[in-house]
Amino acid sequence: MESVSVLFIGDIIGKPGLSFVQTWLPALKKEYKPDIIIANGENVNDGKGIVKTEGEALFQLGVDVITGGNHIWDKHQSQDYLKNESKVLRPLNYPKGTHGNGIYLLEKEGVKLGVVNLQGRSFMATIDCPFRAADFAISKLKTETNMIFVDFHAEATAEKIALGWYLDGKVSAIVGTHTHVQTADERILPNGTGYITDAGMTGPYESVIGMKSQAAINRFIYQTPQKYETAQNDIHLSGVLFQITKETGKCTSVKRVFFPEFA
Repeated sequence: MESVSVLFIGDIIGKPGLSFVQTWLPALKKEYKPDIIIANGENVNDGKGIVKTEGEALFQLGVDVITGGNHIWDKHQSQDYLKNESKVLRPLNYPKGTHGNGIYLLEKEGVKLGVVNLQGRSFMATIDCPFRAADFAISKLKTETNMIFVDFHAEATAEKIALGWYLDGKVSAIVGTHTHVQTADERILPNGTGYITDAGMTGPYESVIGMKSQAAINRFIYQTPQKYETAQNDIHLSGVLFQITKETGKCTSVKRVFFPEFA
C-alpha cells in the first residue's frame, strides 16, 4: 500500500445523524474505499456528548477513531466512557488530569496513523495552548509514524487557518470541526499538509447547526438560554476524504464529501 485514504465524518448530530451514518456509511465505504475512518462524535448523544452505546455503534460500522470537542463533557456518562475507551478522544489541550486521551496511535493492516484532537481558544474556554500541545503530540508520534491526522475543534476561522500554516509539513492533514458548516477551502498547503477549515456536520439541516430553529432564533432575539433540542429533518452527511502517501506522510488529495447534495 503506497498511499492511505482517510475518510473523516464531520460532527454527527444526535440520533438523526447517527441513524443516517448507520444507513449510508456502508454505501459510502464502497464508493470511496477508505482505509481508515475517523468521525467527530461529540454531539452524537442528543446533540451533546457521547456515551458507550453510540461509540460502539460507530465502531461496529467501521469507524476506527472518534474525536471530540468542547461538548464531549455535556453528559456525565461521557466522562466514564472517556476513561475506558482510548479510541474516543477529547481535545489534548485540556488541563492535566482531565479524563481521557487526546492522542491515539492507530495500527491497522500494517499502517500506523497518529490521530490528534485539539481545541481552539478564541471565543471558547481558556485552556492550554493548542499550538504547543500540537508540538508535544507530534514529538511523541513521530517516533512511531510520519502520518499524523489532526482534528482541530475551534470557533475562529483565523485560529484554524493559523494552525494550518503552523503545522504545514509537520502533519499529514488538518480538519476543522465545531462550526458545523462545511467550508470550500480544501487544499494542500505548500509543504504537503492537507487542510480544510471545517468538515461540516452530519445531521439535520432544517435547523440552526443541528438545533431546532425556533429555539436558536429565540436565543438570539431574547438573549436568554433556550432548551437545546436536536432537529430532525433534511439529513446530510458532511466529510472529507484525504489521500496520504505512506512513505512521506504528505497529503496528495483532499476531497469534500457531502451526501446527498442539496436539492
